[in-house]
Amino acid sequence: MDDAYSVQTTAADAGEADGLERLMALKDGDTFLVADGWGDMKGGADGLFIHDTRVLSRLVLTVGQARPSRLSSGVSQDNVYFTCHSTNRPLPPMGGRSAPAGVLHIERRRFVRDRRMFERVRMANHGVEDVLLPLAIDFAADFADIFQVRGTRREQRGTLAAPAHDGRRVTFAYDGLDEVRRTSCLAFSEPPARLSGSRAEFMFSLPKGKRCDLYVECGSELCDQPDEARFRLNAVAARLAMRTRRRRGASLRGPRSPRFNDWLDQSRADVALLTTDLPTGPYPYAGVPWFSTPFGRDGIITAWQMLWLDPSLAKGVLTYLAMRQATEFSAFQDSAPGKIMHETRGGEMSALGEVPFGLYYGGVDTTCLFVALAGAYARRTGDFDLIRTLWPNLIAAVSWMKDHGDVNGDGLIGYQRGAETGLSNQGWKDSEDSIFHTDGRFPKGPIALLEVQGYAYAAWRAMADLAATLGDERQAEWAGQAERVRALVEDRFWMEDEGFYAIALDGDGAQCRSIGSNAGHLLFTGLPSAERAKRVTKRLLGAEFRSGWGVRTLATGQARFNPMSYHNGSVWPHDTAMAAAGMARYGERRAVALLLGEIYAAAAHFHLRLPELFCGFERNTGEPPIAYPVACLPQAWAAGSVFLMLQSALGIGIDAIAGTVEIDDPVLPAGIDRLNITNLQVGDGRVDLAFQQMGNHTVVIPLRRDGPVSVRTVR
Repeated sequence: MDDAYSVQTTAADAGEADGLERLMALKDGDTFLVADGWGDMKGGADGLFIHDTRVLSRLVLTVGQARPSRLSSGVSQDNVYFTCHSTNRPLPPMGGRSAPAGVLHIERRRFVRDRRMFERVRMANHGVEDVLLPLAIDFAADFADIFQVRGTRREQRGTLAAPAHDGRRVTFAYDGLDEVRRTSCLAFSEPPARLSGSRAEFMFSLPKGKRCDLYVECGSELCDQPDEARFRLNAVAARLAMRTRRRRGASLRGPRSPRFNDWLDQSRADVALLTTDLPTGPYPYAGVPWFSTPFGRDGIITAWQMLWLDPSLAKGVLTYLAMRQATEFSAFQDSAPGKIMHETRGGEMSALGEVPFGLYYGGVDTTCLFVALAGAYARRTGDFDLIRTLWPNLIAAVSWMKDHGDVNGDGLIGYQRGAETGLSNQGWKDSEDSIFHTDGRFPKGPIALLEVQGYAYAAWRAMADLAATLGDERQAEWAGQAERVRALVEDRFWMEDEGFYAIALDGDGAQCRSIGSNAGHLLFTGLPSAERAKRVTKRLLGAEFRSGWGVRTLATGQARFNPMSYHNGSVWPHDTAMAAAGMARYGERRAVALLLGEIYAAAAHFHLRLPELFCGFERNTGEPPIAYPVACLPQAWAAGSVFLMLQSALGIGIDAIAGTVEIDDPVLPAGIDRLNITNLQVGDGRVDLAFQQMGNHTVVIPLRRDGPVSVRTVR
């Protein structure tokens, strides 16, 4: 996302594909933890982070001076627990015979709750003799800022205090250059035989057939003594909190085959994991580990993906972003009055202004998307109380679009970063090499991106629709502005010889004639004519875009095409989902079902958890998709993709104002013969729907209807 602050990790920090060890993540609120498959943290791309600061950078467990032999590990499907099962290697002699390998079972079970890591190390002796078990835990806390962990160099740092320790606890402290003291505490339920500022050594006497437990906690505040009761109490609370988040809104169940349902459950659990309940309401953070914070664009698109099932996310996102709407000009923050934020951060480097992301507005599309989501939310819920509350923010947002977003004065929204510290490209493809001419040259600014004009069109349409309900006399003005944007895009971006839209216009108004997936987002907004939409769809479904695992971000044969790049040929699930939803707007439901099937096949190879992106190599029989080494996993708009694609394939439109659910020519993906939707709220009513494959058609049957809800089918 932030091209100026790219991730610096080794291949071993990446995914499990190609035999590499994948990192595993837990999250609760503004706290997240990343560790390897053993549960160890080694100070690379891992650690325990609180508010963008790593408060525990090392935690490595050894048994008999060796790493245990791992049997299995993973995160529970509800994303609450990490568990690693392992066994011992041969233990050194302890006053007698050495214990052979494979007689001890070591289980590490861990979760995160309330700014704290809780862990239980359970050791069981399955041998025929008693065992003396030497166990050691090496640890450290470097208090590195998240941007340091990602590879940004700092000329100066604050002061790291020497660790202090007593019988069962070690406390760490760091005095930052921002004059904030940051602390953390690591505590054990049993007193170590030896304890220093970096290592705890234990000696457990383990009779045959018996087990014992060691409880470990780490948080930013002084730890109470860990024990079984604290572990159990907080584990129950963590699971209940996650269950509450997962059960918001309507639910989906597929056929009897559990695989598809497992994907739905995993995706819903990933959205729930990344959602933080803020004072303004639930907000889906972008992704772990690098983007576990509110992002404007990511939050809006994730909320839009989930809108038909769970409108509470959209309400939380709109409310939060409205409170952080810019009110002044700042080149460093890339802000102007009315603009909606791109990103916010809480670490030391952001506080000091070493990076601009403490509260950063360098996203050209977020303001338009904010307005468009408000319109979609109003149609979906009929909640005009919220719209009236947000009306001043919406007016300020469209004022920014007109007065400051139109940097060239040509009626199009453009960008050029305000300071060298900001993002050079400010659409969703924000890596520095993602926008270029057909010969590979980078365009001069300001740049007007294709999809951003579509978002602007949707925003003006939304304001006109909202004004009609609220009685605002500017309805006609805003509707006219939407049509002017439509005409400009059709005139200036369309390439008749290519049958496609240019990816952008440069500062001279010349087309950047690269062929990219951005046109799929334009379809999502409904801007193109039906004839041009058909031509764009045909090309997006062709071999130059379709990898067999989804739609590539850039067509093959284009300058800078690279299937291993971040934005120039990779596959992003949310990008494919947006394109599919755009095709569905123009009646291409079978294409949506086809792409949904491809994304499902990719998810099956990623343990049913879609990463932020993966490589865009062509699909070959019997071979899995190729992982992108440092993709966020989980990632919010990747997890939400399946729900947007299902809505599009099923042709579901919800109008709470009219109290209707409209089903337009539904199609189920291949291999899925039925799908049930339960507890779908429409205004003051609720309805359950069953979709069933009948020959060559998919039919919908309302199973339960409570309140004033009507279901209409369209063919």
